[in-house]
Amino acid sequence: MMKKTVLSLAALAALGSAANAAAITLYQDTETGAIYTKPGANRVELGDFVSAKEQYIEKQTMLSKINKKLGVKVKSGVPTLKFSGVHYLGYTYTDDKTSANSDTSKFETRRNYLQVKAYWNKKDYMRITLDTHQDDTGDWKVRLKYAFLYLDNVLPYTGVEFGQAHRTWIDWEEHHGWLYRSISKTFIEDGTAADLTNSADIGINFKTKTDYFSSELGIYNGEGYHGTAQGNSMSYEWRLTANILGTGKKHVHATEDEYLDISLTGQYEDKNYYKDDPYVNDFSKKKWWGIHAVYNQPMFLIAGMYVDSSSSTYNEGKGCGTGYTVNGEFRPAHKWSIFGRYDYWKTEDKADAGIYRNLDKDQYIAGVAYKYNKNVKFIGNLKSYDSVNFGKGKADQYMLSAEVKW
Repeated sequence: MMKKTVLSLAALAALGSAANAAAITLYQDTETGAIYTKPGANRVELGDFVSAKEQYIEKQTMLSKINKKLGVKVKSGVPTLKFSGVHYLGYTYTDDKTSANSDTSKFETRRNYLQVKAYWNKKDYMRITLDTHQDDTGDWKVRLKYAFLYLDNVLPYTGVEFGQAHRTWIDWEEHHGWLYRSISKTFIEDGTAADLTNSADIGINFKTKTDYFSSELGIYNGEGYHGTAQGNSMSYEWRLTANILGTGKKHVHATEDEYLDISLTGQYEDKNYYKDDPYVNDFSKKKWWGIHAVYNQPMFLIAGMYVDSSSSTYNEGKGCGTGYTVNGEFRPAHKWSIFGRYDYWKTEDKADAGIYRNLDKDQYIAGVAYKYNKNVKFIGNLKSYDSVNFGKGKADQYMLSAEVKW
């Protein structure tokens, strides 16, 4: 598109310079053929002519002005580069409900994602996503979230991500079921909920899309983009979705589309080295499965999920349990939404849960959102959680957020 624009502007510049350059009228003697710049006897007018030098100067001046307006040129080895960003900005007041009573009040930049996709055709690309994160010491760090090659239709209806790629579940839920990542992670990732996995890992993910069925089948190192892979154990992960209303190929928009999806998801890994088990091994078992259902239409959304991780020893036994989540959203007026969510998790009463056996935790989220424009959404919400049995505290949080996408 930029090349076409430049050529069009250059053509206009050439026409403009021809019109603006000083014109000279020439005459020719009919008997001798001599050329004159003034009329006279036996002289006929040949027409108006412009100085080539003046025309060139005019053209270069015009092109210089055009180039300044077009800005800096970006050069690449592919035809198309697509830049985008996502930012979660906010303020949180935490009313601590533990005996420490350590309330806090702070402004936050919770996440900042910068993404580039390099396309060599309309569907195949290389993607890199950087993420800023503040660690426990308060230091700000930039880390690699995604870096993968995507090839479309390597199998019938199936594309593949290869590299540091999406895991099979979380990204799908964030676009179909739980739409408020800026204030809370999904149930299986949130530290005050199930806390079983994260959203990216190094491996391969086969993504299938048909009208009534979609899936993701992945093989990964297993430790995620936070941990270091060890040994030879691989993590096998999946999502199998029945798209009841035929939206499996579609990039759905919650405020515009109707969809009904039922999904099975899970993970199987014998030795995961990210967080230890209760038996003082340097690895743990991650074996969990879940079933999720969501129905959405432009007026409202309702979703729920049940997860069984009772065969896991992950995270010192905190991941050995079962739980569920339900969330909903009501859109009473243009640009306005009211939403809520409830999470519950309980560990098993057995040795695999270690010192966390037969304990539970829960949290409530409720809020209102206003879509300021296509790039900005403002959110106000309350998040109340009780994870004191799992070392995550107990508190009520009052949050204001700006979710920015470009």
